[in-house]
Amino acid sequence: MIKKFVCIQCPRGCQLEVDTDTMTVTGFSCPRGKEYGIHEATHPVRTITSTVLVTRGSLPRCSCKTSLPVPKEMISDVMKEIDALRVEAPVKIGDVLIHDVLHTGSDVIATKNIERE
Repeated sequence: MIKKFVCIQCPRGCQLEVDTDTMTVTGFSCPRGKEYGIHEATHPVRTITSTVLVTRGSLPRCSCKTSLPVPKEMISDVMKEIDALRVEAPVKIGDVLIHDVLHTGSDVIATKNIERE
């Protein structure tokens, strides 16, 4: 089976083709592209960015992200955890809002400072 991807490892945006039967990658211009193609075909991951509700804060929501990429098939479940979260101000950039979300090894961290109102 052939899977096609646009490599995001550098600005070139190489058009990759990965034969998942032989794990052969074509279309890459650098070793990072080959590695990306294999990883994307076998175990795709994504960094999640979102917001959480803040109580008693100067703003109603705080931006957040996962500290590490999580498996693509877990994005919906991780988002449910983030959507259910309520934090109380003050919140500081880098605060861990959810430790090891769903045992992925990734924390959900704040990416904005929110002062108490």
